[in-house]
Amino acid sequence: MYKRSSFNSDEIVKRAEQLMNAASNRYRITVRVAKRAKRRRSEDKAQDNLEDPLMTPPIRAIIEMSDEVTQPEILVE
Repeated sequence: MYKRSSFNSDEIVKRAEQLMNAASNRYRITVRVAKRAKRRRSEDKAQDNLEDPLMTPPIRAIIEMSDEVTQPEILVE
């Protein structure tokens, strides 16, 4: 049996909406999410990282990118 995932699907939907609302071009932000998810998937395969099987690369990309939009201070070091 799978263990329950550590994320809330309603939260993912809200974050995706935030990304879409913040973007000037919906197509472009969708492509950026897809590219980040693809990169993330290849990184995960290289590391054999299976922390949470339900936390897919597209969901991780949405979470990361919405954090970058709503909390730009996390990008500043």
